[in-house]
Amino acid sequence: MASRDLKNNIKILKALNIAAISTNTTTVGEEIDTQGYESVTFEIITGARTDGTVTPLIQETDTSGSYSGSVDDDNLVGLEADAAISVLHSRSRIGYIGTKRYVKLSLVSTSVTTGLTAGASVILSDAKHLPVA
Repeated sequence: MASRDLKNNIKILKALNIAAISTNTTTVGEEIDTQGYESVTFEIITGARTDGTVTPLIQETDTSGSYSGSVDDDNLVGLEADAAISVLHSRSRIGYIGTKRYVKLSLVSTSVTTGLTAGASVILSDAKHLPVA
């Protein structure tokens, strides 16, 4: 029995548009400003799939638009490799617990010949000011 409000205590944003991926590539997601939130979770989804695997790449920065490398595993809840998806109609999650203001999720696709559809959302929670919605 639900007795608590979650709707007004989280913010869900598009992290990566759902799109067809038909080559081995890196599909770059949206920049997410985490200011005002203490918890960040990315959810990756796949739809139709004939082949290929998508693996998340999480990046962080203090300066908007300035990304390089990937987040250290110590700043993730779960590993990027463990959040990889290689089946149709699947979901996986990975959390970020680093100290940078901006984060971004990209999907690295491998073993693609015909492809798949994939996208991602980000859930921001533990807001410093409520309600958020």
